[in-house]
Amino acid sequence: MASSNRYSSQSYSPSAPALPDSYGQESHPSPPRHNGQQPPYSSQHPVTNYGQSSSYGYSSVPSYGGYFPPGTHPEIIRSFQMVDKDRSGFIDERELQEALSSGYQRFSLRTIRLLMFLFKNPNESLRIGPSEFAALWNCLGQWRAIFVRFDRDRSGKIDSMELRDALFSLGYAVPPSVLQVLISKYDDGSGRRGELNFDSFVECGMIVKGLTEKFKEKDPRYTGSATLTYDTFMSMIIPFLVS
Repeated sequence: MASSNRYSSQSYSPSAPALPDSYGQESHPSPPRHNGQQPPYSSQHPVTNYGQSSSYGYSSVPSYGGYFPPGTHPEIIRSFQMVDKDRSGFIDERELQEALSSGYQRFSLRTIRLLMFLFKNPNESLRIGPSEFAALWNCLGQWRAIFVRFDRDRSGKIDSMELRDALFSLGYAVPPSVLQVLISKYDDGSGRRGELNFDSFVECGMIVKGLTEKFKEKDPRYTGSATLTYDTFMSMIIPFLVS
């Protein structure tokens, strides 16, 4: 039995980065209330149109057999094409790491592999194409905005309280015990525990969001509790541990 007793007081749809369609998210109706309480996560998915923006007028751009979504910013296209040296229309984890370095920062391979796992086409094993890359790039932009918003002291790091508030703003009322586990798992890039740099914040946030979405699939009434078989539990958890 996997359960949670901590409920969020939020009743709005949070402005959170959404995982790609290939990850298997589904829309759900608003959950019924149970004794005036809500589960520790939101039932509503944020609306995110990856690769599209009203501020850009670019049409679909072919990339060696694949296409970037309409409205993809030229910087995203250039970053992809710059590292796709064999012109295959796909990039691997090392190439993804290099491409993101041009627009964000150099992410650790652990974070890169998690992003690859979440955003790749299910039919592809260890590479992503133009549309997945555009979705990933734009999702990171949303995570960056959240990071900046809750890095209130402008230290370039997120501490445990800032992490709590950031996750709560996305609809996740993470209990203190779980927050402590999360914050102790990462360091700030200099070996000091207790604070997260942007790289670790992205990995942490994507794990919380990804596992919550998986749990919600098993909790269709949004009670905050679900019964899982051992196989199902391991299938949910292992990809996030070994990515």
